[in-house]
Amino acid sequence: MDLKRRRDEIEQRVREHREVGYAELALAFDVSEMTIRRDVEALESLGVVRRVVGGAIAMQGKDTEPSFATRMADAAQEKNHIAEVVADLISPKETVILDSGSTALAVAHSLRGRGLGLTVVTPSVLVALALVDEPETTVVLTGGQLRTGELSLIGPSTEQTLANYNCDTYVMGVAGIDGDRGISDYHQAESQVKRAASSRADRVIVAADRSKLGRVTFVSIAGLSQVQAIVTDGAPDHPTLVAARAAGVDVICVEGEVR
Repeated sequence: MDLKRRRDEIEQRVREHREVGYAELALAFDVSEMTIRRDVEALESLGVVRRVVGGAIAMQGKDTEPSFATRMADAAQEKNHIAEVVADLISPKETVILDSGSTALAVAHSLRGRGLGLTVVTPSVLVALALVDEPETTVVLTGGQLRTGELSLIGPSTEQTLANYNCDTYVMGVAGIDGDRGISDYHQAESQVKRAASSRADRVIVAADRSKLGRVTFVSIAGLSQVQAIVTDGAPDHPTLVAARAAGVDVICVEGEVR
């Protein structure tokens, strides 16, 4: 296993279990504890974990963004289920802005094979690649600065490209949804792109697994009343979803719709 993959998997374990030990990681990856200590030190320098005696614990900061690989692995089955429901909401011939991020990528895969004849505008290289060979689908990749790791496009050029289009639906991926604080994300430039996309679509659908509910992250994007629908696998009576309904949002729970 190469260095990057091992560190990505260590990060995933810390986020899943909140605390891990050097000895158990060394055994799991068949390397020395000294190697694991160096891995943990590197992850700590990125703000992903914090070292403690005998191991590491997950950071809790609002500005700490998990790696894309970690987000892809987290709740993968749930995201695929959410993505299928989101794809069901898209009508033939729509013009759709499809966000960057792991959940939006799952939506892109769910749209394949449906023959919807969509025009898809996206700031995600991965989403564009997922749909570029889909028959009767037009893919518009925004310009902008390529963000390492995410393979998303950010910056004024991205926002300007979005300003040129009038779209039917924007499918937004987010890091947090809170009843009081609304929609939020980790990254300032990514959040500006999300705001720009929201302003160019008639309908905003937020796709988020239940881990995002009740979470507030670093950058505020929008209030709950500024989105039209939330698709999630969260419990229908989750306080955030109750607040969303009160704000007029169409809440769709993948284990039974609640409106």
